[in-house]
Amino acid sequence: CLSKQPSMALSKRLNVRLPPEVNRILLVKNLPFSISAEEMYDIFGKYGAIRQIRVGNTPETRGTAFVVYEDIFDAKNACDHLSGFNVCNRYLVVLYYQPTKVQKKVSVETKREEIDRIKAKYGLGTPKAQ
Repeated sequence: CLSKQPSMALSKRLNVRLPPEVNRILLVKNLPFSISAEEMYDIFGKYGAIRQIRVGNTPETRGTAFVVYEDIFDAKNACDHLSGFNVCNRYLVVLYYQPTKVQKKVSVETKREEIDRIKAKYGLGTPKAQ
């Protein structure tokens, strides 16, 4: 007999408030350089349907990957369980991808130059000590 009531698990999910940093995209660090996409699917696929996995292949991105889940709760479950997971004697670092943090990584020197240009434009300077 089928009821039209949502399942208990679904109704619990609907009432859960997740922290703002939680999203479907996980950033995975400290991966072995030799890990294959199939191995990544084996490890992360246990926690839910995966939309995409991107493994870093340049010298700057080797050892990192992005894992995109279909469902945010699956991503949270994977992040909770796989952070610190041992793969080939390396402990995984699993974080939620936060694009705003990536954008904020502007060099301090660039910011100082911009401030100096603005000060010069408006004739502002630091007051001299007397």
